[in-house]
Amino acid sequence: MMSEPSSTAPDQRSLTVWYDGDCPICNVEIGLMRRLDRASAIEFVDLSLPGGCSTDRAARLARLHAQPRDGQVVSGAEAFVAMWRVLPRLRLLASIASSPPILWLLERAYLIFLKVRPTLQAMARWGLAQQATKR
Repeated sequence: MMSEPSSTAPDQRSLTVWYDGDCPICNVEIGLMRRLDRASAIEFVDLSLPGGCSTDRAARLARLHAQPRDGQVVSGAEAFVAMWRVLPRLRLLASIASSPPILWLLERAYLIFLKVRPTLQAMARWGLAQQATKR
């Protein structure tokens, strides 16, 4: 006798990504990743929503974090590479970015981005507000 699959079966997605849903820049990036994730291999967790993260919320808001299903949490450039690795269209990019010198450069670029992120967010929010008033 065959049993039906349980509705409480564990999520079989291969990666979890935590992101700042209040950040317009993050929303654009995650929106692109969602469109590329046709197999729903990634669980995107919006930290701006209640219950988005039970531990390390502040740390996870400060940098992009990802965790493979059977792996350790990674952040920054490594989190982007982990995300790219599970998306068929970006696997070549992940392969290139995984090399230590390239990953090192990407991490340095990400650290620079983090320093200017508040200014970029303010500019993006202002631009969105301007668009909303024109409608």
